[in-house]
Amino acid sequence: MYLTFDDGPVPEVTPGVLEILDRYGVKATFFMVGENIDKHPGLFRQVVTAGHAVGNHTYNHLKGWRTSFKDYMANVQKWEETAESNPDLFRPPYGKATLRQRIALHRRGYRIIYWDILTRDYNPSRTPEAMLAQIKRDICPGSIINFHDSVKSGERMLAVLPQAIEWLQQQGYELEIL
Repeated sequence: MYLTFDDGPVPEVTPGVLEILDRYGVKATFFMVGENIDKHPGLFRQVVTAGHAVGNHTYNHLKGWRTSFKDYMANVQKWEETAESNPDLFRPPYGKATLRQRIALHRRGYRIIYWDILTRDYNPSRTPEAMLAQIKRDICPGSIINFHDSVKSGERMLAVLPQAIEWLQQQGYELEIL
């Protein structure tokens, strides 16, 4: 099983995620937005130092289908320069990129990672109970669960995360990084 977090790092939420993951001895994969790395470089380093995987989520959380190829790829490059790294993981914002963008990302050495369980924790009407029920219903070996370590998702996500980890561990699932 793979826990993933999109859009951070943000000081209002990411430290809480790190604390929960540490409490349960779990590693996760963080798909970070470059402009958030620029704003919070210490928090970015904290995630990496804690042994979690980090992936490119573009510098400005671009909508690939509304962005020219040249601008999209420049934004991916800007993320790499900001993070001072070139990981092999990439998640397109909103889970969408054009075919040309995806081909270019593969040629740059990226593995494009989507998800099979989107918690929709960013939706104010989603309750932690509904998210946990969805995880229990839809989980299968190898599932990639998508959470968000963003301000608008934080309260709901931080409420369900410990419950989800406990349930997954009780079911015998191992939680790993991508």
